[in-house]
Amino acid sequence: MKKLVGLISVAIILILAACGNNNADSNGKLDVGVTAGPHEDIVNHVKELAAEEGLDIEVHVFNDYVMPNTALDEGELDANIFQHEPFMNNARDEGELDLVKVADTVNFPMGIYSDQYSSLDELQEGDKVGLPNHSSGEPRALMLFEEAGLITLPEDAGVDVTVKDIQENPLNLEFVLLEASQIPRQLGEVQIAAINTNYALESGRVPTEDSLHMEPKESPWVNVLATREENVEDENIQQLIDIYRSEEVKQFIEENFADSVITSW
Repeated sequence: MKKLVGLISVAIILILAACGNNNADSNGKLDVGVTAGPHEDIVNHVKELAAEEGLDIEVHVFNDYVMPNTALDEGELDANIFQHEPFMNNARDEGELDLVKVADTVNFPMGIYSDQYSSLDELQEGDKVGLPNHSSGEPRALMLFEEAGLITLPEDAGVDVTVKDIQENPLNLEFVLLEASQIPRQLGEVQIAAINTNYALESGRVPTEDSLHMEPKESPWVNVLATREENVEDENIQQLIDIYRSEEVKQFIEENFADSVITSW
């Protein structure tokens, strides 16, 4: 009888332990989602450093801005690193997703590019201007265009500003909303376009050399490390943050991406 009670007790303990595990593996393993390009390169370097500390990181690469958040919400990922906070907040609210920012990572300054012009001074009346069609890419691009002196936005313009809010457009530029990842391929269809750094790099462009204008380094659009609410205090997530925001990773980014990728620490 005592032996039976002992076996039952052990079984209960094992069941409780299993139920208590979050998706962030208690044995030192994390599934981390990134977009292809710089984020992928950086997290692969983080993976090498993490392995030396006993943390196993499985890197999952995506080619869009939707699936990394869906996969995180559904528990297929423990964290993702690919988006800035306004984009994350919008995705969370619109999709009712379980997304929580736990750390700032890097900033990818958006730039203005052209296959036709070598300077913004060459812009002509009625030229077409491409910009991302998602809810945070559009206002970000518009703020960039204003900073470049092409348009004027309301003084209180925030992250919800759209092309409809443009107050002054001296050249009567035509703004064309496009899928962010496709803009480099469609650059020949417009005279200039705002392109995210990761997509510019993927297309073979060097932001610091090929862009006609770039966001200032103090741009607020810093990318974040996101997880689910249940994993915010998880030791593995905290270890990931510490390794990512280390001097070793900062040096790697500065050596490999120059001013095209800006660290937040």
